[in-house]
Amino acid sequence: MIMKYYIAGLAAITAASLACASFANEVTADRLVAAGTEAESENWLMVHKTYDSNRYSALNQINSGNVSDMRLAFAVPLGGLEPSGFGAGYMEGTPLVDNGFMYVSDPWGTPYKIDVSSGKHGRILWVCDTDIEKDATAGVLLAHRGLALSGNNVITALNDGRVVACDIETGDVVWDQAIATEPGEGFTSAPLAVGDKILVGQSYGDWATRGWLAALDADSGEELWRFYTVPEPGQSGSETWLCEETGNPDCWKTGGGALWVTGSYDPDTNTTFWGTGNPTPMFDPEFRPGDNLYTNSTIAVDVESGELKWHFQYTPGDYMDYDEVGSHLLMDVSFNGENRKVLSHFGRNGLFYSLDRSNGSYIQSAQYVNELNWTEGIDPKTGMPLEYDPSQSLQSYAVGALKRDGGKIENCPHMGGGVNFYPTAFNPVNGIAYGAGQEGCSEIEAKETAPEDIPAGVVILGGTFASVGEVSGSISAIDVASGKPTGKHATPFPNNSGMLVTPDLVWTGHLDGTISAHDATTLETAWSMNVGTAFRAPPMTYAVNGKQFIAIEGGHIGSNGGGRVELANMQQSNMIWVFAVD
Repeated sequence: MIMKYYIAGLAAITAASLACASFANEVTADRLVAAGTEAESENWLMVHKTYDSNRYSALNQINSGNVSDMRLAFAVPLGGLEPSGFGAGYMEGTPLVDNGFMYVSDPWGTPYKIDVSSGKHGRILWVCDTDIEKDATAGVLLAHRGLALSGNNVITALNDGRVVACDIETGDVVWDQAIATEPGEGFTSAPLAVGDKILVGQSYGDWATRGWLAALDADSGEELWRFYTVPEPGQSGSETWLCEETGNPDCWKTGGGALWVTGSYDPDTNTTFWGTGNPTPMFDPEFRPGDNLYTNSTIAVDVESGELKWHFQYTPGDYMDYDEVGSHLLMDVSFNGENRKVLSHFGRNGLFYSLDRSNGSYIQSAQYVNELNWTEGIDPKTGMPLEYDPSQSLQSYAVGALKRDGGKIENCPHMGGGVNFYPTAFNPVNGIAYGAGQEGCSEIEAKETAPEDIPAGVVILGGTFASVGEVSGSISAIDVASGKPTGKHATPFPNNSGMLVTPDLVWTGHLDGTISAHDATTLETAWSMNVGTAFRAPPMTYAVNGKQFIAIEGGHIGSNGGGRVELANMQQSNMIWVFAVD
């Protein structure tokens, strides 16, 4: 059943006017390619604004000269707290806006259409009923990171492994496809609409599943191809899973390598770039010896065929939970007088990398976290950690090998990063990339994991972890051309929000319910407001009739990030907050 919520008088709109509106607002492939142009400047049509994932908007009505006058314009409460009495997960998405209509999802992945054209309030027009079973005891991480617009459909990928298309005008289900087929598989990231395809990444690698990227037909949802991030025996990369050494030849079947942040896309080469998660079990490398391709990697995949073009693995044989699912920024940069097509990435391992996106070759990297002890440095030729030994089945980085009987090791940055999966941003005007994350270290210990103890669909750590001391946060700025940090802003709490950049400001949210704007050069706070809902979602911006707004999703459970007791009693409330200058 579809639940529809209509504003007063909506029923009086004629079928003819609805048809015209649908035609005018169709989100075509051409519009998505042009999402960063002046013609689409007032809209935000995909999760990271543009295919390059830069999260940059040229809108500048709100700027460093008047941002201090910004006020709350309106707020919209959402559902997603069902079943009653259960704080149901995380609001981690980015609202999409097209010509005065906003599209958002709650933690269950349920899409909402909201009329924000007045600039004074948001009125929910429909809620698409995906028929998802709201089981609070299912054991999955309940989070949703947004939607995709494609043609006349709003696309959502659900934690139960289905992908659903809702009609953009009515909210009726157009198609509903079960894409995930194995126990424990599902989706948390926003789909990516590319041409006549919808790209989705399997998100539950830590649940002892095998990661994959799939392309679906945009009109029907039927699967066109699938690329597995953990190869089966005989496929390229399978030689890096030395399962036979363990007595468990099937260790690759629960190998992880999830994709839970939406990838980037280069229309010129028809290539999509996604980051992959850690191998599983995360703290027990003896269970799955080898480099474990294609985990902890950037993968470049041909959108037409689904074939791998290249990969770059950041931390082979990872045992510190340094998965690299986070945003991959695409830009054109001049290095030593040579113009290059570049992919840059704030690594969860505390290093900012730049690669040549035509072939994945390493260009440069730099430390951006305050403390980093897991490696002595990066080989300037290969981009590999200096301690990496390709002849060894188990790596021993600078903090020492993590073995089942080897005791605890302390790794910096924290096993959660650095910048985790929260979106980063790039300003093409000043050439600076921005990432928000956490500062601190963690203590990890391996424990033997028996194959029979990890049926697919069950979270398996293969050990334990804990924070060392107090974990705080920071915003980092890196000049991409030089690879050198240009600024840093300390925050009291870990940043679980992510970034937005406008010409002279950068924006983020905070766990204590504050949203803030910072000078794009100095990172000094230019404006902030506390609204009380913890933020694990990044800000975005849009305009209606020439008036600019900043919007952000708020609300999640488990707000005591980094063990901070002052946040422990924050309550769940799923909200959309919208701000403007009067």
